[in-house]
Amino acid sequence: MGLLAGTKFDRPPHCNRCEKLESECICPPLEPVRTPPGKQTARIAVEKRKHGRMMTVIRGLAEEDNDLPSLLKRLKNACGAGGTITEDGLEIQGTHVDRVRTELQTIGYKVKG
Repeated sequence: MGLLAGTKFDRPPHCNRCEKLESECICPPLEPVRTPPGKQTARIAVEKRKHGRMMTVIRGLAEEDNDLPSLLKRLKNACGAGGTITEDGLEIQGTHVDRVRTELQTIGYKVKG
């Protein structure tokens, strides 16, 4: 008898929705329902931080409606700068309002600021 015999780890995994074996499951994968970019408005601003550093800030994009890490990566590549995700939105190092605006409009977002 094995160490895990008779426990849930000894049995093959089952789908939580249809209770069939995972190899026999035909349930569609769960994907989050997201608002399309055309129905969202991004607000762009430039803020001055300590030691005179400038930051381009993008607000108004909800985390549950967007894939913020991939959006940030795309914006950082377009601007050639660093950036981060904050509780308010996205921050890109430097003054890149025009580049961020054109990139967001290319994706399909409405842009203010």
